[in-house]
Amino acid sequence: MKKHFYLIINENAGGGTGGKAAEKIIKQLQTATIDYTTLYTDYAGHERELVQTLAQDTLIPWNAELEIETFPLLVVLGGDGTLHSVLNALQPFDAKIPIGYIPCGSGNDFARGVGINRQAEKAFFQLLKAEFPQEIQVITYDESIQEEAGLAVNNIGIGLDAAIVNAANTSASKNALNKFNMGSLSYIFSIIKVLFTQKGFPILVEVNGKKLEFDRAFLCTITKHPYFGGGVPIAPIADPRKPVLDFVLVERINMFKIFWLISLLIRKKQMNSSYFHHFQSSKFRIVSTIPEYIHADGEILGKRSTDISFGTETRLFWF
Repeated sequence: MKKHFYLIINENAGGGTGGKAAEKIIKQLQTATIDYTTLYTDYAGHERELVQTLAQDTLIPWNAELEIETFPLLVVLGGDGTLHSVLNALQPFDAKIPIGYIPCGSGNDFARGVGINRQAEKAFFQLLKAEFPQEIQVITYDESIQEEAGLAVNNIGIGLDAAIVNAANTSASKNALNKFNMGSLSYIFSIIKVLFTQKGFPILVEVNGKKLEFDRAFLCTITKHPYFGGGVPIAPIADPRKPVLDFVLVERINMFKIFWLISLLIRKKQMNSSYFHHFQSSKFRIVSTIPEYIHADGEILGKRSTDISFGTETRLFWF
C-alpha cells in the first residue's frame, strides 16, 4: 500500500532543528518519489487546527485489510510539545488514526522511550520501513476541579519538574541563549534555582485501593516510559507498551541529600533511597490542596490545587 505523507512541521522545534530536518526529509521524499503535503505551524497551537482539519477531511483509521491505493499518513516533525498538541487534537477522533513522528526537539523523551531513532533522518527511514503501526499506551488525565481532561505521551508532573519547566519557559535569558544555540543553559539555570526554592507540599495518592499521604512531596511524576527531562531515567522499568502507569514521588530533603539522590538517579540506583517512592498501577488519583505547578509533556497547565485521575489509552504510532 502506497502512502501520502501529511507533514506537520514545527520549524522552531529544538531551536530551529525542526526546519532543518524538514528540508532534509522533503528532499528524501522527492528522491523516493513519495507523495507528500507540507503543513507548517505559524504560531503556538496552530498544529491543533491543522490536525483537526486533516482529521475531519483526510485522515482515516488504520486497518490492515483496507482496500485503498494510498493511505494518508500524518507525520509530525517537532518536539515532544508538538507531539503532545497533535495527540490531543486527535483525541475526539478515531483512536486508530496513526501518527508518524520524526523527533526534532531538544529532549525527545518520547522517541527515546519507545525506540524511535533521535536523529531525524534515521527516524524517517524507520518510518519508511514500517509496514504497519505499533500500539503504544499513552496517559489519560481527568482533572476534576478545573474539569480538564487530556492525553500525554511522556509524563505529567506536579511540583519540582513542573516548576523547572515554568522557570525555564519564563526565563529572561532563554531567548538570548537560544540565539546562540545555548538554550539548554537556561534549563540548567532554572534547575539550580528551583532546587533551592521548591518547598515540600502535602499530597494524597490513591493507588491499588489504598490511600497514601505524604507531608513533604517534592517531585511527583506519572510516566508512561522510563525518561523525563531530556533523558533522565526516572522510572527505568516503565514500559510504553503495557497498560500500566509508573508513579514516582520524591520527598523534600536537605540539599546534600538531594545531590546524593541525583547521583543515584544518574546511576539508575534511586530505588536504594528511602526518600524515593515508586508505584505501578493501571490507575492513580492525586490530590494536592496546596497550589503547585503542573505540566503535561512539558506544557504548563497552571499553578493550582488539583484533584487529578490518571489512566492509559491505546494509540497507534507508525515506526
